Amino acid sequence: MSDDYDLDAGPDPAAFAASDPEPARENGAVVHAVGVGPGNPEFLTPRGERAIREADVVVGFETVVDFVADHTDADLLTCGYRDEEETLAAFAERVAAGERGTAVLMGDPNHSGYQFLGKVERAVKVPVRVIPGISSLQMAASRARTPMEDTEFVTLHKSGDLAPDLARLREAVGERHLLVLPRPFDLMPGDVAADLLDAGAAPDLRALVLERLTHDDETITRTTLGDLAEHAGEETPFSDLSVLAVRRA
Repeated sequence: MSDDYDLDAGPDPAAFAASDPEPARENGAVVHAVGVGPGNPEFLTPRGERAIREADVVVGFETVVDFVADHTDADLLTCGYRDEEETLAAFAERVAAGERGTAVLMGDPNHSGYQFLGKVERAVKVPVRVIPGISSLQMAASRARTPMEDTEFVTLHKSGDLAPDLARLREAVGERHLLVLPRPFDLMPGDVAADLLDAGAAPDLRALVLERLTHDDETITRTTLGDLAEHAGEETPFSDLSVLAVRRA
């Protein structure tokens, strides 16, 4: 996220997306929100692929839409943070005119996707059905061998106040495994490690930074929390496609 993107702009669309369960299934138009996996097309689920293939119009961030462009003949509407509103308005107009619409989100919409999901729901006038996908978080849990039931998961890759999320990590470090989606580029793995050390975490806790999971250039840096914290506040050596895992004591 760039320096002049307003991270504290509200209200939070994630809260809107999570305010109620999905409505009961009825006949009629729906928009699908598809998790496209971590970017490797082999991790796109058949159900998600069908929703993309059968769509008349697909909307999402440009980097996400690029992953599925070869799976559909639909019109592709791509956006960044600054033109989300106008792009989603154009998408909503197409859906209102009777076209089949699909929104695509990186990984699984249930992991860091709720802000974009909420924006889609606000834009369209029909129910939105989530089709979950494989996420980099699930891949990281597998690579780091951190069972989800023994893990504290926090996403920092979102807008707004992150103080409660950081507090959860401070409270759990050492007692539970941690899985963290950093926020490019102001809260990267080194910054998170330094914050945990400030909260009293042991510097010898094992840490892994997992980058570009499932891609041919996947890399895993195996280190300690203390060594990782040396990268705090400097130009990070890690990419924006990173997951931080910290194993419990």
